[in-house]
Amino acid sequence: MVTKPARMYSHAKGPAYTRKEFMGGVPYPKITTFVQGNQKKDFEIEMQLIAEEGCQIRHTALEAARISINRKLLEHAGAAGYFLHIRPYPHQVITEHKMATGAGADRISSGMRMAFGRPVGTAARVHPGEIIVVGKVDSANAKILKDALHKASIKLPTPCKVVVTKGKDITSRLGI
Repeated sequence: MVTKPARMYSHAKGPAYTRKEFMGGVPYPKITTFVQGNQKKDFEIEMQLIAEEGCQIRHTALEAARISINRKLLEHAGAAGYFLHIRPYPHQVITEHKMATGAGADRISSGMRMAFGRPVGTAARVHPGEIIVVGKVDSANAKILKDALHKASIKLPTPCKVVVTKGKDITSRLGI
């Protein structure tokens, strides 16, 4: 069955729906690795991707953002030249009424008016000002990290900003 567009689930409506023990068969999130790179080294520069609006980020969008950042940093900085941490975890369970998808959905829209639906995925609820991604690199790769974070923000359903939290004097000298 085809996945519905992300815009249908990007706004957080109602209370959190996270009690998986009461549901039958919640799909496992596609994002499995939240921390990557060199965790032991103390890097000169740290940047954060911060959400400007509240929303729900589907697990597929988090995975797409992680892959985008990881690929760019791995290519330019190497496996030991960066640190990446995805902060939100997709706890929110997304349900949909399977009959209402696909062709001919307009004819059955009045049937089963308060249908509960089946779990089809997970999402992370993000509030304004919450940190989504933390990245750390040396000064040689600062521009690449900022570009990677910006490209990852395009894959997320909320406007984001890139903030330098460590090494502001170094990045200002580099013109970043």
